[in-house]
Amino acid sequence: MKNPEKEKMMLEDTSRYDFNTTIEKLTAAITDSGWKIPATHDLQNTIKNFGKDILPVRILEICHPKHSSRLLELDNERIVSTFMPCRISVYEKSDGKVYISRINASMLAKSFGGIVEEVMTASNDEMEEMIKPILVAKKWTRDTICM
Repeated sequence: MKNPEKEKMMLEDTSRYDFNTTIEKLTAAITDSGWKIPATHDLQNTIKNFGKDILPVRILEICHPKHSSRLLELDNERIVSTFMPCRISVYEKSDGKVYISRINASMLAKSFGGIVEEVMTASNDEMEEMIKPILVAKKWTRDTICM
């Protein structure tokens, strides 16, 4: 049986922390891992500027030149720059919990193959390792761990 998490294009997990602590811990994990955060988007504030109130949503754009340069230095692989930099979204839902979502880059990478798959999978694996300590531990069942 396949693991349903590996079949999802978007991944969403619950943080073990409140919104601000999640952002702080995630930022530290990213920078401590040698990654950069070239931009942060505060969507709650952006939407507020248009007269609407929403729960907190912040998107962190993260990048590591050792991964991105391997693709950007090759003409035919530059097409995947649309997926750069990697994005991690942190948001609160009406249940009061904080969530972390991101694209399942390993799944997407399989459609490209070659060096694109190699680089996207490696960067995704590193990103998941940065996020893992922040997440609520999943309760795995026999069906979810079997492939």
